[in-house]
Amino acid sequence: MENWVLILSRWQFAITTIYHFFFVPLTLGLSVFVAILETIYVRTGQEVYKRMTKFWGKLFVINFAMGVVTGIVQEFQFGMNWSEYSRYVGDIFGAPLAIEALLAFFLESTFLGLWIFGWDKVSKGVHALAIWLVAIGSNISSLWILVANSFMQQPVGYAEENGRLVMTNFWALLGNSNVWVQFPHVVFSGFATAAFFVLGISAYHLLRKKHADVFERSFRLAALYGTIAMLLVILVGHSQAQHMVATQPMKMAAAEALWETENPASFSLFTITDQANRRDLVSLRVPRLLSLLSYNRLEGEVKGINDLQKQFELEYGPGNYIPPIMLNYWTFRIMVGVGFLMFFIAAFALLRVIQKRALQELKILKWLPFAIALPYLSNSTGWILTELGRQPWVVYGKLKTAQAFSPNLTPGLVLTSLIGFTLVYGLLMVADVYLLTKYAKAGPAPKPAKHSVAEQAYWE
Repeated sequence: MENWVLILSRWQFAITTIYHFFFVPLTLGLSVFVAILETIYVRTGQEVYKRMTKFWGKLFVINFAMGVVTGIVQEFQFGMNWSEYSRYVGDIFGAPLAIEALLAFFLESTFLGLWIFGWDKVSKGVHALAIWLVAIGSNISSLWILVANSFMQQPVGYAEENGRLVMTNFWALLGNSNVWVQFPHVVFSGFATAAFFVLGISAYHLLRKKHADVFERSFRLAALYGTIAMLLVILVGHSQAQHMVATQPMKMAAAEALWETENPASFSLFTITDQANRRDLVSLRVPRLLSLLSYNRLEGEVKGINDLQKQFELEYGPGNYIPPIMLNYWTFRIMVGVGFLMFFIAAFALLRVIQKRALQELKILKWLPFAIALPYLSNSTGWILTELGRQPWVVYGKLKTAQAFSPNLTPGLVLTSLIGFTLVYGLLMVADVYLLTKYAKAGPAPKPAKHSVAEQAYWE
């Protein structure tokens, strides 16, 4: 019975988290993009940038609202489905979550209200400041969430007392090296998500030759925004992979289907494994490349799954410390492959912009609306790798997932909530996609023939 409670609780948390994270990256990136647009509007006074700010801002608000609704459920699950986890690590895990709610969330939600209702009611500088505070709050919010998650990946600043972990150094928690490879990777991925969202919708309207003044500018800015973001995602992702080799070697070994320790280590191009018998059915590898990726040189030891399993048995006691290999292997490759594809698409679009090619004539336009899905695929597979690759640990090296769930739950209770959350989140996803599609297709407000009396006074 306990196994079914554990299995269903894991499915519930995985499903609700992936649903929630569909909204988060777009919020992170689009908030900054809208803030940049309004800053240009304030500096230049060009009406077109006000229309751009309002159009993309409306889509940002829709996405933001959905993210808030789906995110609330996450924290309730820590107490309801994972009470043993909360008891064991709540003294540490609760602190960054509380700071996120009290500081970052209130900052972004308060100033978002000012931004939505403050048009023509506050000065243009104050109004632009409001959206920048929303953008800063949104991204600081992700920082505190990742501080909490990084403790699960790499515990620091704690002591164990009476069977619980207690915080001994808050600054060690904030300075956790895992935070400073994970946080920029998530933020820049959010910027890239927003860039492809803007590119796709702009391409849709450019193909129909509608609102060219708005969407040509949006396309150009998004091409630059996306290229820079994806370049930074790749660079930070490389550092994150090297950090993973040092701190979670089993995750990297599983992601590479590397059974035996190698020096120099080979990189897998294509592998199919038989995990039950710990062997490869098919394996095509490139010599030395994994060492190059891990250490920036053609030599360097990367530990294999079998040696790590023996090491963990000696360190932590008998048990299976091997995560699902094929899931880790393919999510890693999907994440990286899609990421490089996004970089080349954004860079190609930027190249055409620099060459001053007529945007309506670009053949790539017809494919860009479909490319909106790419960052969502990469973001989701990245998080699956991050969490599955840590298994069987929920707090790495300290608490196993099988020890973290709530013992008093029944399979029926968890199944009921799993079905309920999945259906409700599914409906919210449908509503979000419907609203985003509706307003994205509608385009911005028509260009005004002249300033209203209020607008004229505003600029004078």
